[in-house]
Amino acid sequence: MTAGSTPTLADGDFFVCDFFGASPKHDLASMEHPLFSLSTRPDRRILSYTHNDVAVTVTPSVRGRATIFDADILIFCISQLMAALNAGRPVSRSLTLTAHDLLLATGRETSGDAYRRLKEAFERLAGTRITTNIATDEKEVTTGFGLIESWEIVRKTRAGRMVSVSVTLSEWIYRAVLARSVLTLSRDYFGLRKPLERRLYALARKHCGQQAGWRVSVEVLLKKSGSASPRRVFRAMLRDIIARDSLPDYRLVEEPGDMIAVSRRDTVLEEGGGLLLSPETLEEARRLAPGWDVYALEAEWQSFARRTPPRNPDRAFLGWVKKRVAQGAR
Repeated sequence: MTAGSTPTLADGDFFVCDFFGASPKHDLASMEHPLFSLSTRPDRRILSYTHNDVAVTVTPSVRGRATIFDADILIFCISQLMAALNAGRPVSRSLTLTAHDLLLATGRETSGDAYRRLKEAFERLAGTRITTNIATDEKEVTTGFGLIESWEIVRKTRAGRMVSVSVTLSEWIYRAVLARSVLTLSRDYFGLRKPLERRLYALARKHCGQQAGWRVSVEVLLKKSGSASPRRVFRAMLRDIIARDSLPDYRLVEEPGDMIAVSRRDTVLEEGGGLLLSPETLEEARRLAPGWDVYALEAEWQSFARRTPPRNPDRAFLGWVKKRVAQGAR
């Protein structure tokens, strides 16, 4: 293996998901574009979506399109792979995972019904087909694929409940992981029970991760959300979410001209107390660490900086970022 290359397992070898408490991460393309259904009922409609130079067609199976809650499985797998890459461990797009760990990591119950719903989620992920020209790892080709290539229950209880599951991710998703085209999510994301809340959080995280704020028209937000609701109904749902102010890390404000302003909360602190950094500091961190997830860097720094709070948190954080970039490990 050459210096700087990604450690990978041989074809046919499985990567074992054994990182407890791995930071939840999602791939950028899934956060940017409406690949998942927001419906809580079987959605068998074909979605055709175009925005700028991106074209996406999502074709469901007889069981319906994969939902935004089904995507938790991908988030868990991506999080495990990224934790391994950051630790220098070899990875593979074929993974072995414990169903119980997946349910706990994504904030779900571990009842018998939860295992049944998990099995259905695997079936929808494998059956949903996507045709797109979205580039991953700077490769833009029009291709068709399932979100996962295959899955199987490796071990089950006497009652038939799945214990161990093997899953093979699509080459498209795996390529995004190897290219580190991912962003860290708030753990509170899994507590969002309304599909539109989850979708709005993903869009806010994607767009505000590159700038201090994001202004978008209701029309464009409706399109990017993938909601099938009429605009007036969608606007009413937006206003309800804005009134409840329920999104982790981000605040939505309705502005004149049918616009929505999205911004990162100025007072967001790490759990148990944290050090507040200025928006200018985070922008400078992005300049110092191009291509890195600045919020993941901030979270890592906060974890030990709070033990001995520096007199100047902004300057201390930027100095730490320079050292992390020099070390080269993400």
